[in-house]
Amino acid sequence: MTSVLCRHFGLKHIEIAEDIASDTFLKASEHWAINGIPDNPTAWLYTVAKNKTKDYFRHISVFESQIKEAIKPNEIEGGQNFEFSTENISDSQLAMIFAVCNPSNSTEAQICLALQILCGFSVEEIANAFLAKAETIKKRLHRARTNLRDDNFQINPLGEMEIRGRLDTVLKTLYLLFNEGYFSKTANQLIRKDLCSEAIRLTLVLTENTFTNTPDTNALLALMCFQSSRLQARTNDSGEAILFDQQDKSLWDKTLIGKGNYYLVNACHGNEVSKYHLEAGIAYWHTSSTDENKWKHILELYNQLVLTEYSPVTALNRTFAYAKVHGHEKAIIEAVNLQLTDNSAYHGLLGYLYTTIDLEVAISHYQQAVQLTKSRSEKQTLTKELNRLKEKNR
Repeated sequence: MTSVLCRHFGLKHIEIAEDIASDTFLKASEHWAINGIPDNPTAWLYTVAKNKTKDYFRHISVFESQIKEAIKPNEIEGGQNFEFSTENISDSQLAMIFAVCNPSNSTEAQICLALQILCGFSVEEIANAFLAKAETIKKRLHRARTNLRDDNFQINPLGEMEIRGRLDTVLKTLYLLFNEGYFSKTANQLIRKDLCSEAIRLTLVLTENTFTNTPDTNALLALMCFQSSRLQARTNDSGEAILFDQQDKSLWDKTLIGKGNYYLVNACHGNEVSKYHLEAGIAYWHTSSTDENKWKHILELYNQLVLTEYSPVTALNRTFAYAKVHGHEKAIIEAVNLQLTDNSAYHGLLGYLYTTIDLEVAISHYQQAVQLTKSRSEKQTLTKELNRLKEKNR
Protein backbone atom coordinates (compact mmCIF):
# COMPACT_ATOMS: atom_id res chain seq x y z
CA MET A 1 0.00 0.00 0.00
CA THR A 2 2.85 2.38 0.82
CA SER A 3 4.49 1.71 -2.54
CA VAL A 4 1.22 2.14 -4.45
CA LEU A 5 0.49 5.47 -2.76
CA CYS A 6 4.01 6.79 -3.38
CA ARG A 7 4.05 5.73 -6.99
CA HIS A 8 0.65 7.01 -8.08
CA PHE A 9 0.23 10.12 -5.94
CA GLY A 10 3.78 11.40 -6.14
CA LEU A 11 4.32 11.42 -2.37
CA LYS A 12 7.97 12.33 -1.87
CA HIS A 13 8.05 11.52 1.84
CA ILE A 14 7.64 7.82 2.57
CA GLU A 15 6.44 8.62 6.09
CA ILE A 16 3.28 10.30 4.73
CA ALA A 17 2.34 7.20 2.76
CA GLU A 18 3.13 4.98 5.76
CA ASP A 19 0.90 7.13 7.99
CA ILE A 20 -1.96 6.92 5.50
CA ALA A 21 -1.53 3.14 5.28
CA SER A 22 -1.57 2.84 9.08
CA ASP A 23 -4.68 5.02 9.35
CA THR A 24 -6.36 2.86 6.71
CA PHE A 25 -5.79 -0.34 8.70
CA LEU A 26 -6.90 1.41 11.89
CA LYS A 27 -10.15 2.39 10.22
CA ALA A 28 -10.56 -1.18 8.97
CA SER A 29 -10.15 -2.60 12.47
CA GLU A 30 -12.84 -0.24 13.77
CA HIS A 31 -15.27 -0.50 10.84
CA TRP A 32 -14.99 -4.25 10.28
CA ALA A 33 -15.46 -5.02 13.98
CA ILE A 34 -18.92 -3.40 13.77
CA ASN A 35 -20.00 -4.05 10.18
CA GLY A 36 -18.12 -7.26 9.40
CA ILE A 37 -15.39 -7.94 6.82
CA PRO A 38 -16.41 -6.75 3.33
CA ASP A 39 -16.65 -9.12 0.36
CA ASN A 40 -13.42 -7.74 -1.10
CA PRO A 41 -11.22 -6.60 1.82
CA THR A 42 -8.29 -5.63 -0.42
CA ALA A 43 -10.40 -3.37 -2.62
CA TRP A 44 -11.98 -1.82 0.50
CA LEU A 45 -8.57 -1.04 2.00
CA TYR A 46 -7.18 0.52 -1.16
CA THR A 47 -10.32 2.59 -1.73
CA VAL A 48 -10.06 4.00 1.79
CA ALA A 49 -6.34 4.66 1.30
CA LYS A 50 -7.02 6.45 -1.99
CA ASN A 51 -9.68 8.64 -0.36
CA LYS A 52 -7.43 9.43 2.59
CA THR A 53 -4.70 10.49 0.18
CA LYS A 54 -7.11 12.79 -1.66
CA ASP A 55 -8.07 14.30 1.70
CA TYR A 56 -4.41 14.82 2.49
CA PHE A 57 -3.85 16.77 -0.72
CA ARG A 58 -7.09 18.69 -0.26
CA HIS A 59 -6.75 19.77 3.35
CA ILE A 60 -3.13 19.76 4.51
CA SER A 61 -1.70 23.24 4.35
CA VAL A 62 1.76 21.86 3.62
CA PHE A 63 0.42 20.70 0.28
CA GLU A 64 -0.97 24.14 -0.56
CA SER A 65 2.17 26.03 0.45
CA GLN A 66 5.08 23.75 -0.43
CA ILE A 67 4.17 20.79 -2.58
CA LYS A 68 1.38 21.85 -4.93
CA GLU A 69 3.58 23.92 -7.22
CA ALA A 70 6.16 21.15 -7.44
CA ILE A 71 3.67 18.55 -8.67
CA LYS A 72 2.07 18.76 -12.06
CA PRO A 73 -1.75 18.82 -11.87
CA ASN A 74 -2.09 15.93 -14.32
CA GLU A 75 0.09 13.77 -12.05
CA ILE A 76 -2.34 14.19 -9.15
CA GLU A 77 -5.41 13.75 -11.34
CA GLY A 78 -3.96 10.63 -12.94
CA GLY A 79 -3.14 9.20 -9.55
CA GLN A 80 -6.64 9.81 -8.23
CA ASN A 81 -8.29 7.98 -11.11
CA PHE A 82 -6.13 4.88 -11.27
CA GLU A 83 -7.49 1.46 -10.26
CA PHE A 84 -6.00 -0.62 -7.44
CA SER A 85 -5.58 -3.84 -9.42
CA THR A 86 -3.36 -6.75 -8.51
CA GLU A 87 -1.08 -5.81 -11.41
CA ASN A 88 -0.80 -2.22 -10.20
CA ILE A 89 0.05 -3.35 -6.69
CA SER A 90 2.69 -5.80 -7.94
CA ASP A 91 4.27 -3.29 -10.31
CA SER A 92 4.28 -0.54 -7.69
CA GLN A 93 5.88 -2.74 -5.05
CA LEU A 94 8.70 -3.78 -7.36
CA ALA A 95 9.19 -0.18 -8.51
CA MET A 96 9.34 0.90 -4.86
CA ILE A 97 12.02 -1.69 -4.06
CA PHE A 98 14.23 -0.30 -6.83
CA ALA A 99 13.50 3.27 -5.70
CA VAL A 100 14.38 2.52 -2.07
CA CYS A 101 17.56 0.76 -3.17
CA ASN A 102 19.08 4.16 -3.81
CA PRO A 103 22.89 4.50 -3.97
CA SER A 104 22.61 7.55 -1.70
CA ASN A 105 22.53 4.95 1.10
CA SER A 106 24.90 2.08 1.83
CA THR A 107 23.89 -1.35 0.55
CA GLU A 108 23.04 -2.52 4.08
CA ALA A 109 20.89 0.57 4.69
CA GLN A 110 19.07 0.10 1.38
CA ILE A 111 18.18 -3.49 2.28
CA CYS A 112 17.11 -2.54 5.82
CA LEU A 113 14.81 0.15 4.48
CA ALA A 114 13.27 -2.13 1.83
CA LEU A 115 12.67 -4.87 4.40
CA GLN A 116 10.97 -2.45 6.78
CA ILE A 117 8.89 -0.39 4.34
CA LEU A 118 7.94 -3.00 1.76
CA CYS A 119 8.16 -6.29 3.61
CA GLY A 120 6.81 -5.17 6.96
CA PHE A 121 9.83 -6.37 8.94
CA SER A 122 10.22 -5.20 12.51
CA VAL A 123 13.55 -3.81 13.72
CA GLU A 124 14.12 -7.12 15.54
CA GLU A 125 13.53 -9.15 12.38
CA ILE A 126 15.95 -6.99 10.41
CA ALA A 127 18.52 -7.29 13.20
CA ASN A 128 18.20 -11.09 13.05
CA ALA A 129 18.60 -11.07 9.29
CA PHE A 130 21.83 -9.07 9.57
CA LEU A 131 22.99 -10.71 12.82
CA ALA A 132 23.22 -7.19 14.25
CA LYS A 133 21.98 -5.36 17.34
CA ALA A 134 18.53 -3.74 17.21
CA GLU A 135 19.96 -0.36 18.18
CA THR A 136 22.38 -0.50 15.24
CA ILE A 137 19.50 -1.20 12.86
CA LYS A 138 17.42 1.68 14.29
CA LYS A 139 20.24 4.14 13.65
CA ARG A 140 20.81 2.71 10.16
CA LEU A 141 17.12 3.10 9.28
CA HIS A 142 16.98 6.66 10.59
CA ARG A 143 20.00 7.73 8.53
CA ALA A 144 18.63 5.97 5.44
CA ARG A 145 15.26 7.73 5.64
CA THR A 146 16.96 11.08 6.15
CA ASN A 147 19.16 10.51 3.10
CA LEU A 148 16.14 9.65 0.94
CA ARG A 149 14.36 12.84 2.02
CA ASP A 150 17.45 14.92 1.34
CA ASP A 151 17.73 13.24 -2.07
CA ASN A 152 14.12 14.27 -2.89
CA PHE A 153 12.82 10.68 -2.92
CA GLN A 154 10.31 9.73 -5.60
CA ILE A 155 9.47 6.73 -7.74
CA ASN A 156 10.58 7.43 -11.31
CA PRO A 157 11.16 5.09 -14.24
CA LEU A 158 14.75 3.85 -14.13
CA GLY A 159 17.08 3.36 -17.06
CA GLU A 160 18.86 0.11 -17.88
CA MET A 161 22.09 1.13 -16.12
CA GLU A 162 20.25 2.16 -12.95
CA ILE A 163 18.24 -1.07 -12.88
CA ARG A 164 21.31 -3.26 -13.39
CA GLY A 165 23.23 -1.23 -10.80
CA ARG A 166 20.56 -1.77 -8.15
CA LEU A 167 19.65 -5.38 -9.00
CA ASP A 168 22.15 -7.02 -6.62
CA THR A 169 20.68 -5.14 -3.67
CA VAL A 170 17.12 -5.98 -4.74
CA LEU A 171 18.03 -9.69 -4.99
CA LYS A 172 19.60 -9.60 -1.52
CA THR A 173 16.41 -8.02 -0.15
CA LEU A 174 14.22 -10.73 -1.70
CA TYR A 175 16.65 -13.40 -0.45
CA LEU A 176 16.33 -12.14 3.13
CA LEU A 177 12.55 -11.83 2.77
CA PHE A 178 12.36 -15.48 1.73
CA ASN A 179 14.71 -16.59 4.51
CA GLU A 180 12.57 -14.94 7.19
CA GLY A 181 9.59 -16.85 5.83
CA TYR A 182 11.48 -20.13 5.52
CA PHE A 183 12.89 -20.04 9.06
CA SER A 184 11.40 -17.30 11.19
CA LYS A 185 13.36 -16.35 14.30
CA THR A 186 10.91 -13.82 15.67
CA ALA A 187 7.36 -14.96 14.91
CA ASN A 188 5.46 -17.65 16.76
CA GLN A 189 5.50 -19.75 13.60
CA LEU A 190 8.64 -21.48 12.39
CA ILE A 191 7.51 -21.04 8.79
CA ARG A 192 5.71 -17.99 7.34
CA LYS A 193 4.48 -19.15 3.95
CA ASP A 194 3.10 -15.71 3.10
CA LEU A 195 6.62 -14.24 3.10
CA CYS A 196 7.98 -17.13 1.02
CA SER A 197 5.19 -16.69 -1.53
CA GLU A 198 5.72 -12.93 -1.71
CA ALA A 199 9.46 -13.34 -2.27
CA ILE A 200 8.83 -15.87 -5.05
CA ARG A 201 6.20 -13.63 -6.67
CA LEU A 202 8.49 -10.60 -6.79
CA THR A 203 11.47 -12.62 -8.02
CA LEU A 204 9.29 -14.14 -10.73
CA VAL A 205 8.39 -10.61 -11.87
CA LEU A 206 12.13 -9.93 -12.24
CA THR A 207 12.51 -12.89 -14.61
CA GLU A 208 9.86 -11.32 -16.86
CA ASN A 209 11.91 -8.16 -17.45
CA THR A 210 14.73 -8.10 -19.99
CA PHE A 211 17.07 -6.10 -17.76
CA THR A 212 16.51 -8.17 -14.62
CA ASN A 213 16.20 -11.67 -16.11
CA THR A 214 19.82 -12.50 -15.23
CA PRO A 215 21.52 -15.78 -14.21
CA ASP A 216 21.58 -14.58 -10.58
CA THR A 217 17.85 -13.86 -10.63
CA ASN A 218 17.09 -17.30 -12.04
CA ALA A 219 19.42 -18.96 -9.53
CA LEU A 220 17.68 -17.19 -6.65
CA LEU A 221 14.26 -18.23 -7.97
CA ALA A 222 15.48 -21.82 -8.34
CA LEU A 223 16.66 -21.76 -4.72
CA MET A 224 13.28 -20.47 -3.55
CA CYS A 225 11.42 -23.15 -5.51
CA PHE A 226 13.59 -25.98 -4.17
CA GLN A 227 13.27 -24.76 -0.59
CA SER A 228 9.53 -24.14 -0.87
CA SER A 229 8.99 -27.67 -2.19
CA ARG A 230 9.76 -29.01 1.31
CA LEU A 231 7.73 -26.54 3.38
CA GLN A 232 4.83 -28.93 3.93
CA ALA A 233 7.16 -31.57 5.36
CA ARG A 234 9.19 -29.28 7.65
CA THR A 235 6.66 -28.99 10.48
CA ASN A 236 4.11 -31.24 12.15
CA ASP A 237 0.50 -30.39 13.04
CA SER A 238 1.70 -28.71 16.25
CA GLY A 239 4.04 -26.40 14.34
CA GLU A 240 7.18 -28.16 15.58
CA ALA A 241 10.14 -28.53 13.22
CA ILE A 242 10.83 -31.90 11.62
CA LEU A 243 14.50 -32.60 10.95
CA PHE A 244 15.48 -33.26 7.34
CA ASP A 245 16.19 -36.96 7.92
CA GLN A 246 12.74 -37.46 9.43
CA GLN A 247 10.70 -35.62 6.80
CA ASP A 248 7.99 -37.42 4.86
CA LYS A 249 9.34 -37.10 1.32
CA SER A 250 5.92 -37.88 -0.15
CA LEU A 251 4.88 -34.41 1.05
CA TRP A 252 7.54 -32.70 -1.07
CA ASP A 253 6.02 -30.68 -3.91
CA LYS A 254 7.28 -32.25 -7.13
CA THR A 255 5.90 -29.39 -9.23
CA LEU A 256 8.02 -26.86 -7.37
CA ILE A 257 11.06 -29.14 -7.66
CA GLY A 258 10.47 -29.23 -11.42
CA LYS A 259 10.27 -25.43 -11.54
CA GLY A 260 13.46 -25.24 -9.50
CA ASN A 261 15.20 -27.42 -12.08
CA TYR A 262 13.88 -25.18 -14.86
CA TYR A 263 15.17 -21.95 -13.34
CA LEU A 264 18.47 -23.54 -12.35
CA VAL A 265 19.07 -24.51 -15.98
CA ASN A 266 18.20 -20.92 -16.99
CA ALA A 267 20.76 -19.69 -14.45
CA CYS A 268 23.59 -21.65 -16.06
CA HIS A 269 24.61 -19.03 -18.64
CA GLY A 270 27.95 -17.27 -18.58
CA ASN A 271 30.96 -18.03 -16.40
CA GLU A 272 30.05 -16.35 -13.10
CA VAL A 273 28.88 -18.43 -10.14
CA SER A 274 27.10 -16.49 -7.39
CA LYS A 275 26.09 -17.50 -3.86
CA TYR A 276 22.60 -18.04 -5.28
CA HIS A 277 23.92 -20.62 -7.75
CA LEU A 278 25.74 -22.47 -4.97
CA GLU A 279 22.78 -22.40 -2.58
CA ALA A 280 20.41 -23.47 -5.36
CA GLY A 281 22.77 -26.37 -6.11
CA ILE A 282 22.75 -27.38 -2.44
CA ALA A 283 18.94 -27.19 -2.35
CA TYR A 284 18.78 -29.26 -5.55
CA TRP A 285 20.79 -32.07 -4.00
CA HIS A 286 18.59 -31.99 -0.90
CA THR A 287 15.56 -32.72 -3.08
CA SER A 288 17.40 -35.44 -5.00
CA SER A 289 17.22 -38.51 -2.74
CA THR A 290 18.53 -41.19 -5.12
CA ASP A 291 22.23 -40.31 -5.52
CA GLU A 292 24.37 -42.10 -2.91
CA ASN A 293 27.02 -39.36 -3.20
CA LYS A 294 24.48 -36.62 -2.49
CA TRP A 295 26.13 -35.39 0.71
CA LYS A 296 29.57 -35.28 -0.91
CA HIS A 297 28.16 -33.00 -3.61
CA ILE A 298 26.47 -30.83 -0.95
CA LEU A 299 29.70 -30.57 1.08
CA GLU A 300 31.68 -29.53 -1.99
CA LEU A 301 29.17 -26.77 -2.70
CA TYR A 302 29.29 -25.61 0.93
CA ASN A 303 33.09 -25.48 0.72
CA GLN A 304 32.77 -23.07 -2.20
CA LEU A 305 30.00 -21.10 -0.49
CA VAL A 306 31.94 -20.33 2.70
CA LEU A 307 34.73 -18.96 0.50
CA THR A 308 32.33 -16.92 -1.64
CA GLU A 309 30.37 -15.34 1.23
CA TYR A 310 31.05 -16.51 4.76
CA SER A 311 28.32 -16.43 7.40
CA PRO A 312 27.83 -18.33 10.67
CA VAL A 313 24.69 -19.99 9.27
CA THR A 314 26.59 -21.23 6.22
CA ALA A 315 29.41 -22.53 8.39
CA LEU A 316 26.99 -24.44 10.62
CA ASN A 317 25.11 -25.91 7.68
CA ARG A 318 28.41 -26.97 6.14
CA THR A 319 29.32 -28.75 9.39
CA PHE A 320 26.09 -30.75 9.25
CA ALA A 321 26.96 -31.84 5.71
CA TYR A 322 30.51 -32.60 6.88
CA ALA A 323 29.06 -34.94 9.54
CA LYS A 324 27.10 -36.79 6.88
CA VAL A 325 30.29 -37.42 4.90
CA HIS A 326 32.98 -37.83 7.58
CA GLY A 327 31.05 -38.81 10.71
CA HIS A 328 30.01 -37.03 13.91
CA GLU A 329 33.33 -37.15 15.75
CA LYS A 330 35.23 -35.29 13.02
CA ALA A 331 32.30 -32.90 12.58
CA ILE A 332 32.41 -32.00 16.29
CA ILE A 333 35.99 -30.74 15.83
CA GLU A 334 34.83 -28.62 12.87
CA ALA A 335 31.90 -27.24 14.86
CA VAL A 336 33.90 -26.38 18.00
CA ASN A 337 36.43 -24.46 15.88
CA LEU A 338 33.63 -22.07 14.87
CA GLN A 339 33.29 -20.83 18.48
CA LEU A 340 29.74 -19.54 17.96
CA THR A 341 28.94 -19.95 21.64
CA ASP A 342 26.16 -17.31 21.66
CA ASN A 343 24.32 -18.97 18.77
CA SER A 344 21.42 -21.34 19.53
CA ALA A 345 21.90 -23.21 16.24
CA TYR A 346 25.56 -23.85 17.17
CA HIS A 347 24.55 -25.60 20.41
CA GLY A 348 21.66 -27.37 18.68
CA LEU A 349 24.08 -28.80 16.13
CA LEU A 350 26.57 -29.90 18.79
CA GLY A 351 23.73 -31.47 20.74
CA TYR A 352 22.76 -33.43 17.64
CA LEU A 353 26.36 -34.48 16.94
CA TYR A 354 26.99 -35.62 20.53
CA THR A 355 23.75 -37.65 20.75
CA THR A 356 25.43 -40.89 19.67
CA ILE A 357 28.72 -40.13 21.46
CA ASP A 358 28.06 -38.57 24.89
CA LEU A 359 24.48 -38.07 26.07
CA GLU A 360 25.36 -35.77 28.97
CA VAL A 361 27.29 -33.39 26.71
CA ALA A 362 24.47 -33.54 24.17
CA ILE A 363 21.95 -32.62 26.89
CA SER A 364 24.12 -29.71 28.02
CA HIS A 365 24.26 -28.26 24.50
CA TYR A 366 20.52 -28.67 23.96
CA GLN A 367 19.88 -26.83 27.24
CA GLN A 368 22.03 -23.92 26.04
CA ALA A 369 20.25 -23.93 22.68
CA VAL A 370 16.85 -23.69 24.41
CA GLN A 371 18.05 -20.74 26.49
CA LEU A 372 19.47 -18.85 23.52
CA THR A 373 16.72 -19.22 20.90
CA LYS A 374 14.17 -16.43 20.46
CA SER A 375 11.79 -18.56 18.40
CA ARG A 376 8.97 -20.15 20.37
CA SER A 377 8.48 -22.96 17.85
CA GLU A 378 12.20 -23.70 17.78
CA LYS A 379 12.26 -23.72 21.59
CA GLN A 380 9.44 -26.30 21.57
CA THR A 381 11.33 -28.53 19.13
CA LEU A 382 14.60 -28.30 21.07
CA THR A 383 12.85 -28.92 24.40
CA LYS A 384 11.15 -32.02 23.01
CA GLU A 385 14.52 -33.44 21.90
CA LEU A 386 16.09 -32.44 25.22
CA ASN A 387 13.41 -34.29 27.19
CA ARG A 388 13.84 -37.35 24.97
CA LEU A 389 17.58 -37.45 25.70
CA LYS A 390 17.04 -36.93 29.43
CA GLU A 391 14.65 -39.88 29.50
CA LYS A 392 17.12 -41.97 27.56
CA ASN A 393 19.94 -41.00 29.94
CA ARG A 394 18.12 -42.17 33.08
